[in-house]
Amino acid sequence: MESRIKRTQRDYTLAFKRSVVEQVEKGELTYKQAQAKYGIQGRPTVLVWLRKHGRQGWGRAASSAAMPINKTPLPPTPEQQIKALQVQLAQAQEKAKLFEAVLDVLKKDYGVRVVKKPLGKPSNRRSCQG
Repeated sequence: MESRIKRTQRDYTLAFKRSVVEQVEKGELTYKQAQAKYGIQGRPTVLVWLRKHGRQGWGRAASSAAMPINKTPLPPTPEQQIKALQVQLAQAQEKAKLFEAVLDVLKKDYGVRVVKKPLGKPSNRRSCQG
C-alpha cells in the first residue's frame, strides 16, 4: 500500500511553483487538475501560489469554480461540432414536424389551403409601384 508523504509548501521549489502557476494561467490546467497531476495535497496550495506568483488578479473569488483563464475560446473539436450539428438537426426536425402538424390542422379543421412554393420561384403578385 502506498503511503503518502506529508509535504509543505516549503518542499516545492520556486521554479516548480512558477511552472504550475504558468500552466494554470495559460489555461492548460485548472488549479484542481494541477493538484492532481503533481500530487499537491493541500487544497488551497495552488491558489496560494497563484496569488503570490501569478500575473492574473487571483483574489479570494478564484476559489473552487476554477474558471479557464484565457479569454479566447478554443475552437470546438470535430466531436463537439458533430454533437452541436446533431442537436441542431434534431431541433430542425422537431420544427418541421410542428409546422406539418399546424398545416394539417389548418387544412382539416379550417379548410385553409396552404400552397408550398419551391424555393427560388417568384410569387405571382406584382409589386406595388407608387
